[in-house]
Amino acid sequence: MNMLKQAFIVTALSAATVLPALGGVSPHDTVSATIGGNTVKITYGRPFSKKPGTDTVRVVWGSLVPWDKAWRLGADQATTLVCEKAIVLGGTTVPAGTYTLYMVPSESGTSKLAISKTTGKWGIPVDEKNDLARVDLKKAPLDTQVDQLTLSVAAEGSGGVIKIQWEKTQYSVGFANAP
Repeated sequence: MNMLKQAFIVTALSAATVLPALGGVSPHDTVSATIGGNTVKITYGRPFSKKPGTDTVRVVWGSLVPWDKAWRLGADQATTLVCEKAIVLGGTTVPAGTYTLYMVPSESGTSKLAISKTTGKWGIPVDEKNDLARVDLKKAPLDTQVDQLTLSVAAEGSGGVIKIQWEKTQYSVGFANAP
């Protein structure tokens, strides 16, 4: 094997072992809340508004994230939702288990959070054929800029809420434990 091929193989193997350890360009996070003895957890990649390796700030909604098209809701691996027990999310019963979440943002209509039964995949292409449901998201402006995609799961009232924040926009949907 010539020296160039050896150097390429060593570089590729190094990158394959180092990048996952560093979290790639977008760090990954897990957020969760326990509501009435039921833990609801989301794991996702957290892209930045700045284009990787530059100081260029990208327009997120309507550009990086296109309107009215399925978007992976994060970076790298697909975003996962894990429910220890069944929940009612946006009026739809989601049985206990693991799901992929993605989003269909809309500039003029109602944005949707999709719950897919397909799991263990990369974030793209989005698998729209195996949706359990799509639920409405409430859109609200934020007072301060959020430069990195931020998801949260928190107790609210007698149930919980999932929030998606980026740029100066927040999307949210409530949930409760299923009866």
